[in-house]
Amino acid sequence: MTEQGEIQIFKALDFIRDNAAAYAKAKAERVYLEEWRKSKKALCMQVALARGVEAANAQEREAYADPEYQDVLKALKAAVEEEERLRWLMIGAQAKVSVWQTIEATRRIEMKAIP
Repeated sequence: MTEQGEIQIFKALDFIRDNAAAYAKAKAERVYLEEWRKSKKALCMQVALARGVEAANAQEREAYADPEYQDVLKALKAAVEEEERLRWLMIGAQAKVSVWQTIEATRRIEMKAIP
């Protein structure tokens, strides 16, 4: 492999190392928002009950229509987008390393085969 190719591999490894914390944070944010969404729905349903909406399905409808609940969904959307963006960048970097490993293994085999 050329020196330039090896530099690219090290850049891929550096990218994985440098972005691991950002990916972990993005995933944590997504999981938190998924759980918060459930709590927000329950809180919205409590508000609907306090306003006199007795039926659970009607409370649920009120909760889903609540602007604050919809804000949680928008935040969840953004969190998932960021998590997936980072995940695919990580997968790409890992693929580069995997290709490099394959090329190097092939090169070693070829060197052994040459008398």
